[in-house]
Amino acid sequence: MPTITIGFPDDTTRTVPSPVTGNQLLPFFGGLSRPVVAIRVNNELFSLTRNIDVSARVEPVTNETTEGSNVCRRTLCLVLAAAARKLYPELRLLVGHSLGYGYYYTLESAGNSHSIDLAALENEMRSIVSSDHPIATRYVSYEEALTMFADSNQPDTWRLIKQTSKPRILVNTLDGYSDLYFQPLLASTGMLTVFELRPFGEGFLLRFPPTAHPDRLSEFEDIPQLFAILSQSKKWGKMIGVSSVGQLNELVEQRRVKDFVEITETLQNKKIAEIADRISERKSVKVVLIAGPSSSGKTTTSKKLSMQLRVLGYEPLLISLDDYYRGKDNTPLDEDGKPDFECLEALDVPLLNEKLVDLFDGKDVELPTFDFKTNARRYSGKKTTLNERSILILEGIHGLNDRLTPRVPPEFKFKIYLSALTQLNLDDHNRIPTSDNRLVRRIVRDAQFRGKGAAGTIGMWASVQRGERLHIFPFQDKADVMFNTALDYELSALKVYAEPLLRAVKPNEREYSEASRLLMFLNNFSPIPSSYVPGQSIIREFIGDSDFKY
Repeated sequence: MPTITIGFPDDTTRTVPSPVTGNQLLPFFGGLSRPVVAIRVNNELFSLTRNIDVSARVEPVTNETTEGSNVCRRTLCLVLAAAARKLYPELRLLVGHSLGYGYYYTLESAGNSHSIDLAALENEMRSIVSSDHPIATRYVSYEEALTMFADSNQPDTWRLIKQTSKPRILVNTLDGYSDLYFQPLLASTGMLTVFELRPFGEGFLLRFPPTAHPDRLSEFEDIPQLFAILSQSKKWGKMIGVSSVGQLNELVEQRRVKDFVEITETLQNKKIAEIADRISERKSVKVVLIAGPSSSGKTTTSKKLSMQLRVLGYEPLLISLDDYYRGKDNTPLDEDGKPDFECLEALDVPLLNEKLVDLFDGKDVELPTFDFKTNARRYSGKKTTLNERSILILEGIHGLNDRLTPRVPPEFKFKIYLSALTQLNLDDHNRIPTSDNRLVRRIVRDAQFRGKGAAGTIGMWASVQRGERLHIFPFQDKADVMFNTALDYELSALKVYAEPLLRAVKPNEREYSEASRLLMFLNNFSPIPSSYVPGQSIIREFIGDSDFKY
């Protein structure tokens, strides 16, 4: 009998028969405080039922980790899909965007509208969970997969498979219902006891626990402005016939994607022009504050908004919060004892407010720049004065926090929140996370302009997201306007740059699991040449050759 050697987190090793599954290795992990939902095998995420047939180092993945909670959420989506198919086989279940700790869904039909009994749907889900149904994974042929999803009223999944060249497709089966997911699921359904269905908009929310507290739901917080933007984007996508990756790929295949690129760019420019109009309507505005999470396109949006304001007769002056950093030696430390460059206290807030008030008072002001190479603030000797047509544009992660500008009267401020909220789905039941859109952007930008490989960017992403949760997301509902910087073709363009970077991450690196997941994700997109990306596009901020200077 062939054997393999398995290394465990406590540095012990065992020789076991090959193949072996994660379920069979669970007794060797010792006492764990949380349930194990998956397993890392040489830094690759495996389901507990997948065979391990090479010598490997393994570690358990619990439900209070990001990877573990995503395994649970994907499986919960499968449970919902199976329940919906049983109760409403004539309707099409469509996943939408995330909202808080939940996903927005609709059940749609080609004909008359149908009333949905959410209580019955939730009860059916709980019946599946309480029965602890096993989840099987199996390969089917390309032809069988096409037939399966054509017959199950999942046209976007059918499109996605049709455009692949894989001879076999991995499908997941739960109680006779089969579906397509791109990452590991739970071995069975019994663990998924904490969830709820909640009516919302024209559909409902599937709510689940936050990662940090997997045993309870958080209080629901509605952000109407965010939901409105997402809904508008979805309706626009349906109107033009591009609401899934399969439909986008069809445009690439038919050589019609260049027109789509131009349409999406035109729409985004129109939205920026509308924001400039709103600013102009408020005669008291003296400073536009632009905030958003990492790689949301703050810098390019600032420059494009500046152009639109010039059209209206303004003289914009761009100010970057980076120039008000206190410096590494004066930056507070985070919980790990490292400099917390994301916190508000890393900025010289008193100096910023002094400069702003002096400018508003009509004084000649010398503005600083910060040299990150020397870790020092510099002054050029050049002074700036505002006139009656001047308007400041201040971009940075703390822009919506009034503690940044306590000396500036509220009527002087116009606040804009940015995020990259793509309306595309991979297929009927697989959404595209906003954070994935931004992470791919950042991986490409860091490699192009900062000399950092994908592993480095992935390795710091958790810290970046922690800073966003603390310093950006709590203030998004304070914005006067929210702006969606996602361009629905962008992942097809970024793919060309991102894939070689992700392939450079090796199995012996901790970041390999995430790099592999992103590669599998991007594999669904047909590539679009960078020559199709306009010179003033937000995407140029990440891939280079922009008409703007940064």
